[in-house]
Order: sequence, then C-alpha cells, then structure tokens
Amino acid sequence: MAKLNESESGAEEQPLISHLVELRQRLIWALLIVMLVFLSLFYFANDLYAYLSEPLTALLPPGTSMIATDVTSPFFAPFKLTLVLSIFAAMPFILHQIWGFIAPGLYSHERRIAIPLLISSIALFYSGIAFAYFVVFPLIFGFFTSVGPENVAVMTDISSYLNFVLKLFFAFGIVFEIPIATLLIIWSGLSTVEDLTSKRAYVVVGCFVVGMLLTPPDVISQSLLALPMWLLFELGIILGRVIVRKPSEDDAETDEQE
Repeated sequence: MAKLNESESGAEEQPLISHLVELRQRLIWALLIVMLVFLSLFYFANDLYAYLSEPLTALLPPGTSMIATDVTSPFFAPFKLTLVLSIFAAMPFILHQIWGFIAPGLYSHERRIAIPLLISSIALFYSGIAFAYFVVFPLIFGFFTSVGPENVAVMTDISSYLNFVLKLFFAFGIVFEIPIATLLIIWSGLSTVEDLTSKRAYVVVGCFVVGMLLTPPDVISQSLLALPMWLLFELGIILGRVIVRKPSEDDAETDEQE
C-alpha cells in the first residue's frame, strides 16, 4: 500500500514539474524576443522619442521646447520608451507562448474561439494606441497649450510627458478591449445579451463619465472617447449574438473523446 501511494504521489508531482519546466521555457523565450526587439530599436531611441513627442512639440509656442529637469532623463526617458515599445511589439509572440501553454487544457470548442479572441485583442489594443496618438493627443495638447496664462511658457519635462503618454496608451488600449470583455462576459455566463442590452443606458452614461475623467473638460474630447467606447460595447453585443452559443452535441462528443 505504501509503494502504491508513493507511485501515485510521484505521478502527480511529475506533471506539475513538467508544466513548471514548460512555463519557464516559454517565459525565457518571451524575454529573449523582447530583448531582441529592444536591442534592435535602442539605436533609434531618440528618434522614437522625437516621434512620440511630436503631437506636443508641434503645438508649443515659438522659441520653446521640452526640457529635462533630471540629469539622467535624457538617457532614461528614451530607454524606458524603447523598452515599452519592445514589449508592445513582442506582444503577439508573448501571447503565442501563453496560448501554447494553456491550449492543451482547453476543450475543442474553446480552442476554436480562443484563437480569434487573441488575435482580435492584439489588434484592438494596437488600435486604441493609434487612436490615442493620432486623434486624442492633438486635441488634448492643443487644449492644454492654449489655456495657460500668457506669461507662462509651456516647457514640459520629457519624463513627465512620457509617463503621461504611456498612461493614456494603456488606458485607451484597455478601453478598446471592450468588445472582447463583453464577449467573454456573455460566453462565461456571467450575463446574457438581453441583460446587457437592457442596461445600455447605464453603459452610455458610464462611457461619458470615463470620457470626462480621461480627457480635457470639453465636449469634443469627451465625445471622442465616449462614443468609441459605446460603439465598441455595441460591437461586443453583436459578437455575443453571433458567436456565443451552447456547445453542440458534436462538440460535447468531441470533448468527451478528448
């Protein structure tokens, strides 16, 4: 009996150890690809920062520029930006490694929907960043540079600007994941399409509240964030109606065979 218990314990420990080894290997590959992208972009770090700061520098009054209040800022600000961009650029590979780790534990119908969700989430996150850079930033910086006192020169610190921009990038990238979040809520059974549709009025109000908190206090900027959030929510509802369904009998039989 003691030998039988030892063999069962060893059988339980062996899969756990193999999973941990696989997880470590995939994390190492993810870190290596991030490092490789970082090394390839670091030479252009200053150019990347100049491109990132263009929405603000294009609106600065003549004779003014961005400044560095810290001795190390001219180096660490572009360094930080390059590192974040490397993670963004390597995100498809990182998610591929995550997918390769969790895919064996999913049912067949779950795997069929998970791959499009991963691809869509990446595309939506990048779309949110692009929307923030090309649409929101010119409006925000145009507003802030125009409302200051006439005797105050607008000279933004490069580190403060980078932190502000990265926060908005993450905020808009996450906001653009609303269709995926809505679809997952419906798919998991936490709510239904009909229930979410009945709460549309509350969602619209919430979108404008979020828009008010993340943008300058003008109607145009608030609407540029609130309206896409509402439309993305509606897109999630449409996807929920089309994609989410109960697993068919064939799926159930396939899952049982697996």
